[in-house]
Amino acid sequence: MTEVSEILMSVLSTIRVPRPGDRVHKDECAFSFASPESEGGLYVCMNSFLGYGSKYVDRHHAKTGQRAYLHITRTRKTQKEDDPNSGSGDPPKKKPTRLAIGIEGGFDVDQEQYEEEVKVVLFPDRQEVTSEDLGSMPDVVRERVSLSMAGLQAADSVSHALQVQQWDGEVRQESKYAAELKQLDNGVKIPPSGWKCEVCDLQENIWMNLTDGKVLCGRRYFDGSGGNNHALLHYQQTGYPLAVKLGTITPDGADVYSYDEDDMVLDSKLPEHLSHFGIDMMTMEKTERTMTELEIAVNQRVGEWEVIQESGTTLRPMWGPGLTGMKNLGNSCYLNSVMQVLFTIPDFQTKYVSNIDKVFAEAPSDPTQDFKTQVAKLGYGLLSGEYSKPAPDPGDDPSASTEPRGDQVGIAPRMFKALVGRGHPEFSTNRQQDAQEFLLHFINMVERNCRSGMNPSEAFRFLVEEKIVCQQSQKAKYTQRVDYIVQLPVPMDQATNMEELQEAERRRDEAESSGAPPPAVTRAQIPFAACLAALSEPETLTDFWSSAVQAKTTATKTTRFASFPDHLVIQIKKFTFGLDWVPKKLDVSIDVPDTLDLSTLRAMGQQPGEELLPEVAPPPLMTPDVEVKGILGSHGNEEDDSLYSPLLSPVLDDSTVSQLCEMGFPLEACRKAVYYTGNTGIDAAMNWVMGHMDDPDFSAPLVLPGSSSAPGTTPTESVPEEHLATIVSMGFSRDQATRALRATNNVLERAVDWIFSHLDDLESMDVSEGGRSEGGSEASREPPPGPRVRDGPGKYELFAFISHMGSSTMCGHYVCHIKKDQQWVIFNDQKVCASEKPPKDLGYLYFYRRVVE
Repeated sequence: MTEVSEILMSVLSTIRVPRPGDRVHKDECAFSFASPESEGGLYVCMNSFLGYGSKYVDRHHAKTGQRAYLHITRTRKTQKEDDPNSGSGDPPKKKPTRLAIGIEGGFDVDQEQYEEEVKVVLFPDRQEVTSEDLGSMPDVVRERVSLSMAGLQAADSVSHALQVQQWDGEVRQESKYAAELKQLDNGVKIPPSGWKCEVCDLQENIWMNLTDGKVLCGRRYFDGSGGNNHALLHYQQTGYPLAVKLGTITPDGADVYSYDEDDMVLDSKLPEHLSHFGIDMMTMEKTERTMTELEIAVNQRVGEWEVIQESGTTLRPMWGPGLTGMKNLGNSCYLNSVMQVLFTIPDFQTKYVSNIDKVFAEAPSDPTQDFKTQVAKLGYGLLSGEYSKPAPDPGDDPSASTEPRGDQVGIAPRMFKALVGRGHPEFSTNRQQDAQEFLLHFINMVERNCRSGMNPSEAFRFLVEEKIVCQQSQKAKYTQRVDYIVQLPVPMDQATNMEELQEAERRRDEAESSGAPPPAVTRAQIPFAACLAALSEPETLTDFWSSAVQAKTTATKTTRFASFPDHLVIQIKKFTFGLDWVPKKLDVSIDVPDTLDLSTLRAMGQQPGEELLPEVAPPPLMTPDVEVKGILGSHGNEEDDSLYSPLLSPVLDDSTVSQLCEMGFPLEACRKAVYYTGNTGIDAAMNWVMGHMDDPDFSAPLVLPGSSSAPGTTPTESVPEEHLATIVSMGFSRDQATRALRATNNVLERAVDWIFSHLDDLESMDVSEGGRSEGGSEASREPPPGPRVRDGPGKYELFAFISHMGSSTMCGHYVCHIKKDQQWVIFNDQKVCASEKPPKDLGYLYFYRRVVE
């Protein structure tokens, strides 16, 4: 022990005590998904507080020379919940009675299920030091090491700090209507039992309006159960805001809902309001489950096979490489589904997994914050099979289900989710998100982090050609834009079972008028060919400003593929808005084919003898998240400042600008929206506004492409040397940095955003300090090429799809199906099983790969 004491003394300066604000990674390895529960436990560096599994700790020691690590191991407690006489000394695990996390009566957190052991391990010989061993060591050693151990154990882990560890879903606010609620003196008295809906005679989920005493059924749930919405309809007709759920009234309170406030609320005058209708709270007993109890029951069922489309079939669990489940971190199923699909694509496997040793070797000092490292870690975790093992039995009642559980140890992508969501207003939260939006967000991050070398996002990237023909002059305008996803409209009027739908609508109206239960839902059958036709058919633009006739006229717009990607993503536009602007989901079945031939949708470009519309603005080239320069108008290229004089203002459609301004958007943003959509109307401009509201220069003055200056400045204005140095330090050339600063009026933040949005343009740039090509004349200079796109035949085969269950992208659940060796496999978070009946007609995102003949 003397030798160990001397070693500790020699490395004492590398042993730190965590301070407030230090990031402590004690739950997950920086390079793998090893944790304290894994075999070998987790080693936490006592200097950087980064965690490493047994496979990677030697690498860290060799690279940094760090010798002292806190070794944490956790073993699962064995509990027999239903046997109070088990003699284990632990009380049986209680079922949750409160819709809360980390609060008495709420859902337990995982830490309570484990016993933890900690000790200091000294490398390279892995000598162990326990807290008891420190007692015989010099005071200075004992004090420093003990404080560090205690601080690390007490510190909040980063992964836990990123989650909601203590949350109470039962905290309700006093209703604004409670104190002054108006109650009608209509003589209504409510009996203490035997309630039923006054409209449909339903006897469950019954609510009494606290204004007029009407007894009506509650809302209909997504699965058709619950009520028939009569209490809600009564509020919509009368405006009486508060209702109490009969059967939940006890001397302690009851469930009170405010329709206007759209939430469960408190009513401090509830006894008085109930007695108005003859109800004595002190004598009432609970006969119905409260809304909280119902929500708890739903939360306990999350993950069961009953909530997915193949619930009627016993599914065979699968294990092995490429068959690894992912834990749901709280509404993270959208992320799980997208990443499962992406890592079946060879480009992502090659970029991040095939050379994982090189990626890890080049990782910075804090690999938890490195995009490439964390994506490689996730990819290896999914593909290696190391974590594709049956999960330990949590001790649930074995009689509860005879169905194979299928749960895996799987991986919990906490670091990955925190990194890709950092700074994003939606993906940094624990709320449910749109899988399509996350896919585009992740692709954008890949683009930004693949300035050099292979870029796997190129597998999805394609060019779209839009052709607009002025109907008055018959002249055409061609623009191209980059895209990654084909958004397929759903033409409801093309349903093949229209008569059946009309009959169902008639039966539903009859049921509502008579108060009878609603009939079973009939799903619209939409041919895939009709969706494709709706995408490709010409669109009429009734408010198009034509540069040929210098006036508004009618035009037709046709959209075609200028290139076909290696992998094609198709989004079915199921989510839309009703007339009341409430989001709704179209309940449709679409016969999505296993093979697809889009060859007839290839763009043909300008036709012989076809005249082009005069250019009033260079056609923009846009990506879904960022602006990408690539195609310039016939007036020259970006280096030619003289051809884009700030004095030559673009011709903008003033009426469209005014309409946008009336909606509350900044004037300059409205001008840019109209400019960058080529005066093609309010719809296109509105789409541009919605897609660029988060841009840092959203409200900045419109700067014409190539002008590199705002009105009132000169293109040759000096560039701040400190801004140049900052951008050059990021790996860009001085010429590129100068160009970015001039394009953004010397605003550093905007310049950095601009330069990442123009990578392909900049990589092809070969200009001198002055902005002119050396040794070349103006006439010989070509516009810079656009983003790199792959092209090939437009024939594809389906290999994966992501499905959504629920009424909105902001709620519900996502699962994905992936074809592995001719076998469809369903990935439902931690459950991975062979699919018997893949619901290909009900998907949301479809993934196709090119068929090579």
